Amino acid sequence: MNQQKINELKQWMKEEKIDLTYISDPHHIAYFSGYESDPHERVLALFISLESEPFLFTPALEVEDAQNSMWDYPVYGYMDGENPWEKIAQHIKKNGLPKRIATEKEYLSIARFEALRFYFPAADISTNATPIVEKLQLIKTEAEINLLLEAGNWADVAFEIGFQAVAEGAAEQEIIAEIEYQLKRKGVRSMSFDTLVLTGKNAASPHGTPGAATVTSGDLVLFDLGVVWKGYCSDATRTVAYQEPTAFQKEIYAIVLEAQLAATAAVKPGITAGELDQIARSIIEEAGYGEYFNHRLGHGIGTTVHEFPSLITGNDLVIEQGMCFSMEPGIYIPGKVGVRIEDCVHVTANGCEAFTKTPKELQILG
Repeated sequence: MNQQKINELKQWMKEEKIDLTYISDPHHIAYFSGYESDPHERVLALFISLESEPFLFTPALEVEDAQNSMWDYPVYGYMDGENPWEKIAQHIKKNGLPKRIATEKEYLSIARFEALRFYFPAADISTNATPIVEKLQLIKTEAEINLLLEAGNWADVAFEIGFQAVAEGAAEQEIIAEIEYQLKRKGVRSMSFDTLVLTGKNAASPHGTPGAATVTSGDLVLFDLGVVWKGYCSDATRTVAYQEPTAFQKEIYAIVLEAQLAATAAVKPGITAGELDQIARSIIEEAGYGEYFNHRLGHGIGTTVHEFPSLITGNDLVIEQGMCFSMEPGIYIPGKVGVRIEDCVHVTANGCEAFTKTPKELQILG
C-alpha cells in the first residue's frame, strides 16, 4: 500500500474541494492499494474520501485476497447476483453524501459513470482525477526504481534466452514460446505485454504480429519484450542479426543506434521531453530516413508498461530526477527492414541509468 501517495491525493482533494475520488483503473488501484487484480467484467474500485477511511470494493471471490494483500483499510465485496453500485452507495453514504466526486475520465465507462450519477444525483462529478494520478506516478521513489531495475534484469534474461533460440528455420512463435516458458520456470508470472519476435521483413511493422515466419540466413530479428515483476514492468527492444547482415542492414542499424545513444546521453534534469525526441529524430532525418521513424521516442513506465509522459516533439514537460521512461527510436522500411533499439531509464541527478544492460551494438548470431 502506498500511503504517501494516498496522502498526496487527499491533499489535492482538499485543495480542489473534492469529497470523494473514485479510482477505477485496476493498475491505478494496485498503485495506491498494493492489491493487483484483473476483475474482467466485474466491478473493482478504490474510493478515497477526504474525511473518512478509504476502502476497496471487489467481487466477493476476491475479498479474502484483497484483505490478505498490503491494503490496510476496509475491503467490501458483492456477489455476482447483487447490484454492486447499490452496495457501494450504502458504504459511501454511511459517512454522508459527497458533494463533489472525482473520477478517472480516461478509464471510466459510460455505464459506470451513469451508475455513479444515478446513486449520487446531487453530486458534481465533473472533475477528472487522471491528471493528478499521472502526476503522482511521474516521480518514482527509490524503492520503485529498485523494482524497475529488477524487472529490467529479467528482460535481460529474456533476451539471453531468445538469442539462444535463434536458429535457421526457427519460427517467431517458437522463439516466443521458449522465452516465456523458461521465464515461468524461473518464477516470472507474466509478461508486461505480448512478446514480439519479428524476423526479416516482418520487423518493418513496429507492432507486428508474430507468427509462423522462420529465421533465415541474413535476417535481422527484432525482440520487443518485458516482464511484470512485483507489480512493476520492464520494456526493452533489441534487434540482432542471424549470420552476416547486408551493408544496407548495417547502415540502418548504425543510424538507429546513434539516435538511441545520443538521446540517452542527453537525458538529464532540465531538458524537455520534446527536446529528447527531437535529438533522436533529427539524426534519423538527417540520414534520410525520417519518414520511417513513425512513432514517438518514448513513454513513461512503472506499474504499467505505458504511462505518462509521452516523449514527442513539442512536449514541453521538463524532465526531473526520478522520472522513468523508454528511449526507443526505430526505422521501419516496408518490405525491406525494421530496426528498433529500446531501453527504459530512470533520471539521475545528472544523467540517467538504463534498467536493461543487454549490449546495444549489433550482435551477429549463428
